[in-house]
Amino acid sequence: MSNENSPELEAAITAGYEARDRANMGPTIEYFAALLEANPGNAAVLYELAGSYDTAGQEDTAEKYYLEAFDAGLSGDRHRRALLQYGSTLRNLGRFHESLTVFTDARHQYPESDSLRVFHMLSLHASGQTNSALAEALSMIVDRVDSSEMKRYEAALRGNAEYIASLDE
Repeated sequence: MSNENSPELEAAITAGYEARDRANMGPTIEYFAALLEANPGNAAVLYELAGSYDTAGQEDTAEKYYLEAFDAGLSGDRHRRALLQYGSTLRNLGRFHESLTVFTDARHQYPESDSLRVFHMLSLHASGQTNSALAEALSMIVDRVDSSEMKRYEAALRGNAEYIASLDE
């Protein structure tokens, strides 16, 4: 199915997302389920329905829709966000190895994504790889904090990050 949606469908997706109430996702789930019924197999709608179930704490159902969205050809920024959310869902389901695999693959596809990097750290931590999670956090700080003070200690911080990560091996 094409990833090109009509402006009307994009407006409907945006309206559904903006109207959501994270404390009561039932109406949002119903909204996106109806939108999917009207647009069967649409990757963007499948993704939004998956995210709605995910936010509602229904990870098993969310997983099904994430996989359908990927199969339907989800691409671009929605694809990046879906990979992040899917990896998080797997973590929440206690499927740490699968979660880490999703994040590792996603980070190769989207190497500049700070959000993927942070959620990867969460999965490392949840899987018991706390040293690797801290090491990745240190590396991200060095990579993203642009100050003369941080630049002065960059080599030391990177060395510490490598050492700390090695403790999980």
